[in-house]
Amino acid sequence: MHTTYERGLNTVSNVVEKTRTAVLVDFGGVITSSVLRAFTDFGASLGGDPRLPLDLLGQDQASRTLLADHECGRIDTEAFERGFAERLRVHGADVPAEGLTARMQAGLSIDEDMLALLGGLRTAGRPVALVSNSFGTGTYDGVDLAAVADAVVISAEVGIRKPSRRIYALACERLGIRPEEAVMIDDLQQNLDGAARIGIGGVLHTSAADTRHQLAERFGITP
Repeated sequence: MHTTYERGLNTVSNVVEKTRTAVLVDFGGVITSSVLRAFTDFGASLGGDPRLPLDLLGQDQASRTLLADHECGRIDTEAFERGFAERLRVHGADVPAEGLTARMQAGLSIDEDMLALLGGLRTAGRPVALVSNSFGTGTYDGVDLAAVADAVVISAEVGIRKPSRRIYALACERLGIRPEEAVMIDDLQQNLDGAARIGIGGVLHTSAADTRHQLAERFGITP
């Protein structure tokens, strides 16, 4: 029979996370402002349902296939733009294909607080890998990725996209660490779920301040 003290110890052991040493981080929605908000703002600019672009990318099979093929590098930006513009037209939004991905991302801005956090982690000897599903062209313009991360894994360049466990394993391999030593920061739970399948801890990002707090309190990772 377990004593009350022993049960208390078991409860604590179930909620305390492992101490981790390395960070994997998403780009869009983490190092930048919200991608979901940017896509919704773009949808509003079309004059109909603001959620149309997000709904198509999440629920319309043809659009989902276009996105998967683009993120994995099987089709280029122009092919994705032509295909997605057609899907939007089918659903009542007549938009030109050229420059579509740039217009969808026009509302994004760089989060300087997140750049400062990542810079602090690297200065403190915490290795950082960028793990990003690519989208369009110019997404990473204005950011020196080599100054942000020790390793950069872009889906279209490696032919694998999140939430496949293989892309996280590749990032860990490039950092020279085991998955159990890493934490993934992402704004989408499905991507954290993919990382968790190989033992990577997860931080669901909402702000730089909250992510900093979660890294320190849950995983013992501080700049």
